[in-house]
Amino acid sequence: MDARSLQSIFVAVRANKLFELFVITVIVASALLVGVKTYEISPGMRRFTDPLDLVVTLIFVTEIVIRFIADDNRRRFFHDFWNSFDTLIVLVSLVPVDNSDMALVARLVRVFRVLRMVSLIPELRVLLVSLVKALPQLGYVMLLLFIIFYIYGAIGSTLFGTVNPTLWGNIAISMLTLFRVMTFEDWTDVMYETMEAYPLSWVYYVTFIFFTAFAFLNMIIGIVVNVMEEEHRSIRDKAAASRGEPTLADVHERLGEIQGMLRAQAALESRRE
Repeated sequence: MDARSLQSIFVAVRANKLFELFVITVIVASALLVGVKTYEISPGMRRFTDPLDLVVTLIFVTEIVIRFIADDNRRRFFHDFWNSFDTLIVLVSLVPVDNSDMALVARLVRVFRVLRMVSLIPELRVLLVSLVKALPQLGYVMLLLFIIFYIYGAIGSTLFGTVNPTLWGNIAISMLTLFRVMTFEDWTDVMYETMEAYPLSWVYYVTFIFFTAFAFLNMIIGIVVNVMEEEHRSIRDKAAASRGEPTLADVHERLGEIQGMLRAQAALESRRE
């Protein structure tokens, strides 16, 4: 069997949905195996889990080899982030889990093997890529959110520091308390305590929750959703371009040209009149 025939077989295997489902199942089994090892298990159970972990690692190595051979451009295989990520996780998983200095690293990396599911499921990949692309825009929102936290933290420390120093002793502790308020973790207990000394302190909490839990969090959600829509549109355009179909950008450009022609024709007719 020549190399081209072997590649065609591996291409068919990689494109097979059953193979993809099998790999996802192995990833889930690997995650469950890591969870089992966090408990105190008997030596007999360990004699079962250790070989199973080795089998999972060998399956991952085989899957990476199949993807590498099936790739049309093997020289650029590792230029893809997900290929490099999966390969790194698998290679580090080959480190033996024993009493060596690398044992802790090996165990931690085995936890991250569940992230390989992101590289296999396109929908998860779109979510992660959209979140990363939204970070620059989220940075300004988070900065403004920090300013709100800082202002309210200073006010809370000044007003309520004598009421409960544990919660309002300084600005850092006050900001931590405000984070508790924003997440609605027994925030009414904090409010009622300060209302005994300052009856109108409810205004402080209500306005803070309005700015943070409602306004800013909705802004963050809106930014992420907008970036996700752009990412989905980009994927659809790439798919349309690969099929030789016009993309949405091409349609908009063509409509712009038609509108320009119509405006030019209307201007010409108006000058004739």
